[in-house]
Amino acid sequence: MDVKKPLRRSRTNRLIGGVIGGIAEYIGIDPVLARVLYVVIAAVSAAFPGIVVYLILWVVIPEE
Repeated sequence: MDVKKPLRRSRTNRLIGGVIGGIAEYIGIDPVLARVLYVVIAAVSAAFPGIVVYLILWVVIPEE
């Protein structure tokens, strides 16, 4: 049985709050790739307010 560790903000892969770094560690991808994808999705989609979502995740996801 493969037990995943819980989603946490990263202390090592952080630029601002560690949100995207923590998500990248959780799903197992490179943090730089995750940041690029996040920025592209936020810039392209009018329905995805990137800064607001990031701030909400910063508050909701506990630190490592």
